Amino acid sequence: MKPAVAVIDTKLGNLRSVVNALEAIECRATIARKPSETQDASHIILPGVGTFGEGMQNLSQEGWIDHLHEEVLGRRKFFLGICLGMQLLGTTGFEHGHHQGLDWIAGTVDRIQTHDPALRVPHVGWNTVTAVRPDPLWEGLGEGATFYFVHSYHLRPDSPQDALAICRHGSDLVVAIRRDNIMGVQFHPEKSQDDGLRLLRNFVSLPA
Repeated sequence: MKPAVAVIDTKLGNLRSVVNALEAIECRATIARKPSETQDASHIILPGVGTFGEGMQNLSQEGWIDHLHEEVLGRRKFFLGICLGMQLLGTTGFEHGHHQGLDWIAGTVDRIQTHDPALRVPHVGWNTVTAVRPDPLWEGLGEGATFYFVHSYHLRPDSPQDALAICRHGSDLVVAIRRDNIMGVQFHPEKSQDDGLRLLRNFVSLPA
């Protein structure tokens, strides 16, 4: 049976590219516009492009926060945050103010700092990503895996044990995290060609 994946509509970003990527790897992907629509899914994806405050506000207004706590922390469904979705896993975001996150992965979301004028912020384009520990999410992705980025802020997890992969942009940035069934990637796997599809395939292959 094909994996059933719910893609949460945060009203921020293009969900169709995520759904198309999931369909390309033969998943049953649906856009969940209200919390009840994740009930039959074994895996949940939270994508997003926008600001931390907007993301949390939209989740709160639509009743997602308590529901996701139950689905992910209670029922232990596999969860993947993409781009802004990864950042919202943190404790606090400092983009245009001070905002409370989901606090599933202790850490802060801060603006990328670089002192090299050749390195621009936002960080846009392809970059090599290296895993810092073995994990089924990274299976088949070697040291030369490349992914597509568009971001100015990044999550800094408090515990090194939550970091899964890093990339270099002025300094080492944690761009993939995992704690048990909770995962996040700062890059866009749905825009990252073969490596992105491989990562999504690894995610949906995690046993429900």
